[in-house]
Amino acid sequence: MVKRLHIIGICGTAMAGIAALAQDAGWQVSGSDAGIYPPMSDFLLARNIPIAEGFRAENLIPLPDLVVVGNAISRGNPELEALMDQGIPYISGPEWLFKNVLEGRHAVVVTGTHGKTTTTSIAARVWEEAGWGPGFLIGGIPLDFGVGARSPQGPWVMVEGDEYDSAFFDKRPKFLHYRPQTLILHNLEFDHADIYPDLEAIRVQFRLLLRTVPASGLLVANGDDEEIAAVLPYAHSRIVRYGLNSEYPFSARLEQEDGHIWTLLKAGRPLFSVAWGMTGRHNVMNGLAVAAAALSHGMDPLRVRDGLVGFQGVARRLQLRFEIQGIAVYDDFAHHPTAIATTLQGVRAAVGDARVWVILEPRSNTMRRRVHQDRLGSALTAADRVVLVRPGAKGLASHELLDVEAVVAQINLERPLPGGDSRAVVVANAVETVAYLKDRVRPGDRLLVMSNGGFDGIHERLRVMLS
Repeated sequence: MVKRLHIIGICGTAMAGIAALAQDAGWQVSGSDAGIYPPMSDFLLARNIPIAEGFRAENLIPLPDLVVVGNAISRGNPELEALMDQGIPYISGPEWLFKNVLEGRHAVVVTGTHGKTTTTSIAARVWEEAGWGPGFLIGGIPLDFGVGARSPQGPWVMVEGDEYDSAFFDKRPKFLHYRPQTLILHNLEFDHADIYPDLEAIRVQFRLLLRTVPASGLLVANGDDEEIAAVLPYAHSRIVRYGLNSEYPFSARLEQEDGHIWTLLKAGRPLFSVAWGMTGRHNVMNGLAVAAAALSHGMDPLRVRDGLVGFQGVARRLQLRFEIQGIAVYDDFAHHPTAIATTLQGVRAAVGDARVWVILEPRSNTMRRRVHQDRLGSALTAADRVVLVRPGAKGLASHELLDVEAVVAQINLERPLPGGDSRAVVVANAVETVAYLKDRVRPGDRLLVMSNGGFDGIHERLRVMLS
């Protein structure tokens, strides 16, 4: 008999991926969400997975055998309250994933404050190139596959290991559910200020994660990151380090400063060179991490190289949306000062003297706060112009909210423009952003829209303005 699975909060990238994996496994899947919009709505409807808009008790009719509760769903949600009152079994997404996909397979889990989505996508592409038939669950859309989830054809599953919590009833990080056989430790910084009080609280979770890797497993660790080095003593498995230092077992030598061409070194000796479409040192590190893992598992070096060279990127990770009248508009998910700075460094190396605009919407719980107040201005120094959107104040007291005027003042003081014009400005929303840009952009400009949300359809607004 076919079992019914219902997902509350189905339109998140990870939850939609779980819906697809469950359907492939033979479940009859349905779901609900408050915000139903592309691309996830189109993805689910193409698979004939019904979606109810809004959270209501009647969404649980017919009665499901099991409900997956998304981590954005809280007590007081009418659908959640109804399932609890009726005694319907429920589970978190990460726990469902382990029990139904990862258990008994070789999970390659990618962790870190930055680069998880891109690195997991590269891993899926490289494993696919090798013919190893990987499954994957990724918190984004790899352009090589067009979907963020796929059922495995063999033992290998690539998983983005998020340190955010699992559900309202399970405050463990998602990655603690996954029991990795291979764990990529990419980097570690403070983030998620809404659930972690400080960096030490995140360190604790990474230490626990290392304890879940079996002695026969593999840790692929960024040797250039001091925080990663500090947690490695908690490991019980083999450790392989990678980085830009040639002393590591796997390292990279940049042949071009923008990261478009680099050579992989194994034990200090060139193994192969990569000429790919990615930009920036951070992406070289992403590719190097995957190569270190693949080669450590005995993959043919030529397959590794071909997988890296063929990688097409990830939607919303410095994705060129369009170019009109010589003005290129990009979409980028960056929502942490380090990610913003590394992305800008890569863009600057690639475009030379072209004028680079950053249009930044601080939208995540951490970015809306003053946690990174002192770092944000410095992270934006490589930009020629900055348009900073005033963050929403919901749930935050005024003294907790990011002081965007102070950030803009810092940028304008450190890098003033001749003639009294402002290098950086504050705007209220997408409408004001477009109005400000209209008479100021010119052919040759690069516009980087940075937001981890929809930003009120700003890309289409810019397309209309430039057309």
